[in-house]
Amino acid sequence: MLALALGLGGCAVDMGGFSFVSDGNKSTTSSASARVSTQEAMLGPDGECAAGVSLDPSTRPLPGEIAVGITECELIKLKGKRPTDVLIGGDGKGRREAQVLYSEPGGREIYMFTDNRLSRIVKPGQG
Repeated sequence: MLALALGLGGCAVDMGGFSFVSDGNKSTTSSASARVSTQEAMLGPDGECAAGVSLDPSTRPLPGEIAVGITECELIKLKGKRPTDVLIGGDGKGRREAQVLYSEPGGREIYMFTDNRLSRIVKPGQG
């Protein structure tokens, strides 16, 4: 099942089932389900990363620094705090775009993402 989930890149796997338990005179039925995503976690408009278990094969250790190519949630972990604001939308090509704003003592920092990858950083004093 795990191999199948990994092969379905960008999909979700829903697993469900139930169990019957009998202890002599009475029987009980219980059910459980789990949802596992094969996509990397992304920021929501509230600045929180999507929770859940990721089977994404690109899951990797946290990068050592903020650099082009990191994910939205890696930025949040590296900064160590929630962003001031998050804007999420799309471009004309169907790609997800996110702008993550941090108000820092030296000014505003804007991190721009395309399809969950950091593509540009705008910091105070940059042209």
